[in-house]
Amino acid sequence: MTPFKKVLLFCHRWLGFISGLVVFIVSITGCIFCFQDEIQDALYDYRHVAVQNKPYLKPSELLHVVKQKYPQATNDYIFFYGKNRPAGVLANSGKAGLEYVYLNPYTGVITYTQKPQTNFFIIVEYIHLYLLLPPAIGKWIVGVSVIIFMAIMITGLILWWPKRKSDRKRSFTIKWGGRWRRVNYDLHNVLGFYATSIAIILSVTGLAIAFEPVSRAIYNTANIGKKITYTDEVTEPKSDSLKKAGLASQPVVDLAFAHALKQVPEAEMFLIHNDPAVSGAIGVGGYAKSMHYSHATGFEFDKYSGKLLKSYIYDKKSPGLKLNEMNYDIHVGQIGGFTTKIIAFLASLICASLPVTGLIIWLGKRKKAKSKTSRVRGAVHHKTHKRQVQVS
Repeated sequence: MTPFKKVLLFCHRWLGFISGLVVFIVSITGCIFCFQDEIQDALYDYRHVAVQNKPYLKPSELLHVVKQKYPQATNDYIFFYGKNRPAGVLANSGKAGLEYVYLNPYTGVITYTQKPQTNFFIIVEYIHLYLLLPPAIGKWIVGVSVIIFMAIMITGLILWWPKRKSDRKRSFTIKWGGRWRRVNYDLHNVLGFYATSIAIILSVTGLAIAFEPVSRAIYNTANIGKKITYTDEVTEPKSDSLKKAGLASQPVVDLAFAHALKQVPEAEMFLIHNDPAVSGAIGVGGYAKSMHYSHATGFEFDKYSGKLLKSYIYDKKSPGLKLNEMNYDIHVGQIGGFTTKIIAFLASLICASLPVTGLIIWLGKRKKAKSKTSRVRGAVHHKTHKRQVQVS
């Protein structure tokens, strides 16, 4: 082995020791989360409603129902998940916590309520993002470990790549008939090779979720040669009505939702953010597919007057913004449907296995080195003893 590869091996091994446990946890939770929608749809009836041949209730009517149940709560987000799915309102009761309230979007009947911390998949998501630590701490531990993992994947690829063409066929396959240590060695190297490209994509998209500079870097890279800036495109507008309530002819959430329905009637899912504490704007987004967060067209309205302040038409968005909005769907593997979910699941499972198989390889080599040292010492002792007998 060349001195360069010895340095790479040293880095590969010790970086693995540093990040291995976190990578294992993050990868396993990523596997579980990949199919969370399908699993929850199969287990919970409240995630479905019977389709009715009539329009949805107005958002204000749903908010009125939730306000009666949670009079002290502010209702920050309203979801219309799809024609055969419930509407959802996020009720924020401050210190008392958050509550997801699911309603029939045609009748306004509350069908289910749930605290986020009681949902298994939300717990899995928080482990994945923060290791159940305070977010400000957990995201950095996870983020640094993911960056280290990317370096491990690259160094591993360089170390593994076969020199001779004749070795490549053997290097790309697992020798299932070999001894278990050989099988483990192949699992680490061969599966690591096949998973590298997907693992790096999942790592980068994960970092973009946690850290805005990464998201902005992706945006700028995709927009090379374009004059539009990140701030110009994503900054939400502010109210210009001097905070005078009652200027609109009807609740602004209703105006916003009606406008979105008219402009993007083909959208399957709508999200209204009703949290205008800073900007004084109420926004609504129409999404092409239910439970998918890419391919969105959005609008921002003045909280008080109902005036349309800004439109985010999907076809007019920059490539960078489109790519950023696809980030979640890419990260969980749903960007291309069930097939890409399976790919993301398998890649995450392989990533979880790499710290385990790598540790087994290291322990095996350590044991082999100790055994070799013992044999050498035994041989030296035998030769010395034999020489002493001959002399005497």
